[in-house]
Amino acid sequence: MKQAFVFPGQGSQYPGMGKDLYDKYETARQLMEQANEILGFRITDIMFAGTEEDLKQTKVTQPAIFLHSVVLARILGDKFKPDMVAGHSLGEFSALVAAGAMKFEDGLLLVSKRAIAMQKACDLAESTMAAIIGLDDETVVKVCEEIDETVVAANFNNPGQIVISGSVKGVDMAIERLKELGARRAIKLQVSGAFHSPFMKPAEEELAKAIEETQFAEPVCPVYQNVDALPHTDPQEIKQNLIKQLTSPVLWTQSVRNMIADGAKRFIETGPGNVLQGMIRKIDRSVEVMSATKLLN
Repeated sequence: MKQAFVFPGQGSQYPGMGKDLYDKYETARQLMEQANEILGFRITDIMFAGTEEDLKQTKVTQPAIFLHSVVLARILGDKFKPDMVAGHSLGEFSALVAAGAMKFEDGLLLVSKRAIAMQKACDLAESTMAAIIGLDDETVVKVCEEIDETVVAANFNNPGQIVISGSVKGVDMAIERLKELGARRAIKLQVSGAFHSPFMKPAEEELAKAIEETQFAEPVCPVYQNVDALPHTDPQEIKQNLIKQLTSPVLWTQSVRNMIADGAKRFIETGPGNVLQGMIRKIDRSVEVMSATKLLN
């Protein structure tokens, strides 16, 4: 049975995340202490004892989720046998490290730089995101294209759930129009800016240099990347897709469907929470979906 290991992005964090792994596994302790040194602050203290608000700080959220995901993949040991991997937005960095395309230290530094660059881009202009429930992809994309403001479809999470991203005015206009067209819900998200949109161009430019300077290797299995939903093993292609990721939509529905078409029968969410499991079930209920923590038992 072909297995796809998938890695979550922002929104999967929770207070106390990773403490059970730290307490039980020496490999987890070593990696987490190494992360504290690399980052220059004790991220583990915030993960284990911080509040929800503490964990929502961008400079904390992204490295924390990355760290939890990579640690979980490492302690699986021989049970981490992916035929393919993918990650949702930030999760793509976790997937690349777990699959051997990047060193742990390099991946953590890139994620930290990504978080800081994204926050700086958010501070340049007021922008936001919203989840649209109950409309098909084509309708949402068309409405965004017709609005005379910067607003785009940013995350294709599963059929009937798309996140839009753009200027506050553009998102508000899109919400109004999409509700008129029958959206069941349109929910403004508690985010600091418009991720996966043109508003992230300054962050993309800042991160591009760091990605170019990072050494990438061929992964142990294909990595289905967000920007085109296709499998990649060539290090240079992976780099270029990773650079474009910040301003491109996350093609998650398409990625999952392509992995299923390529033989994936079991999807294993590797990281905190169960957000991806819910999304995958809505994409195709015929596949098996589980948390990587179940493989530890």
